[in-house]
Amino acid sequence: MLADSHCHLNYKGLAEDQQAVLERARARGVTAMLNIATRESEWDDVLATAEREADVWATVGIHPHEADKHPHIDTAKLVQRAQHPRVVGIGESGLDYYYDHSDRERQQASFRAHLAACRETQLPIIVHTRDAEDDTATILREELGKGAYPGVIHCFTASGSFADITLDLGFYISISGIVTFKNAKDLQETAARLPLERLLIETDAPFLAPVPHRGKTGEPAFVADTAAFLAELRGVSVEELTEATARNFHRLFAKTVQ
Repeated sequence: MLADSHCHLNYKGLAEDQQAVLERARARGVTAMLNIATRESEWDDVLATAEREADVWATVGIHPHEADKHPHIDTAKLVQRAQHPRVVGIGESGLDYYYDHSDRERQQASFRAHLAACRETQLPIIVHTRDAEDDTATILREELGKGAYPGVIHCFTASGSFADITLDLGFYISISGIVTFKNAKDLQETAARLPLERLLIETDAPFLAPVPHRGKTGEPAFVADTAAFLAELRGVSVEELTEATARNFHRLFAKTVQ
């Protein structure tokens, strides 16, 4: 059992040969993949893959890079599209102050709209955060004050203190192939101590291929390599880690088992 909690099957590099990509993932034991949306123009294609493939589910959302281009995507529109039985999460959304491709206030407004949709639907938020720990934590905490919602910090690369904050808020943390990179010592220290019951793994394919595939186009099959690295890092068997993270995936994304 392996769950890739975050991939982009409709992105260039995977979409052209999507069926073969899926078959390679299944051959390595991947039993669940979450196909993530980042802009409205992708929603139909992302959902179509999930409708066609029994082991693929979808999200609806607007990436912070795209916030300026999507002022019309409000909570109501997200809630409406999230009613589809194959949509199991909202996002990815959040704050990216590293690239600042969208105005920061617009990113924050979009993020809050997504969190409100999660609160209404009780679907998990998939959080993207880069160089924005303080504002991300503040917004998550303020919005939780209005009512509970579940969520995950995807492709975690933030500080250990931010991990502790988000764990205290009830979030899951998803580790990508970055953890296998030689220069990722801080992330490795954090990943080694995260509670197993809150841990997910992901590829963020077609990006961030783990060692030994670094530099290649990432794909969901490579989640097996990240899982093997994490298991060794944490001193547990690969079977224990993969089964636990798959269970966590289906617990968090509860619509996958309905």
